[in-house]
Amino acid sequence: MREGSLVRTTAETAITLYLALDEADPVCEIATGIGFLDHMLTLFARHSRISFSCQANGDLEVDGHHTAEDIGIVLGKCLKEALGDKSGINRYGNEYVPMDESLGFVALDLSGRSYLVFDAEFDNPKLGDFDTELVEEFFQAVAFNAEMNLHMKVLYGKNTHHKIEALFKAFGRALRQAIEVNPNIKGVNSTKGVL
Repeated sequence: MREGSLVRTTAETAITLYLALDEADPVCEIATGIGFLDHMLTLFARHSRISFSCQANGDLEVDGHHTAEDIGIVLGKCLKEALGDKSGINRYGNEYVPMDESLGFVALDLSGRSYLVFDAEFDNPKLGDFDTELVEEFFQAVAFNAEMNLHMKVLYGKNTHHKIEALFKAFGRALRQAIEVNPNIKGVNSTKGVL
């Protein structure tokens, strides 16, 4: 069973997160205190087909920055734990996702090296209680802590909600491709012999 869990408590946030990559009937339970982020994480879980539980209490009286970033940190660490030595996985994933007038693209490599390329502009600075600039902060934290190369781009669109939703869905679907165990891959999918 490929799974990861972590409880992380700081002076700014308390986060409990669990994920499982291979459950036949994935369960999603998310409560971050930020409605829009809950919505995006639910979309991610559904499209990646992983079981995902995340409970977060953060200093939302300040803003959502610490909560969003720290959830990204914990999610990245749990993904790394669940993948273990990455034996047999495809390693790479990419996906285009349309969301009405918007089109998002994600390509990723579970390479053991951390890098984020984020190419998206959001005209609306806030959706509900969520600052849209935190999308990049969240994915930076995920990429760094999961040790993945992550490239994200909104090719076009107008509605900020739609643009961000396209990215979260594309990330989930690209991740699903990358974490799949491929019976044709012996060991890890690298000439180095390690990821």
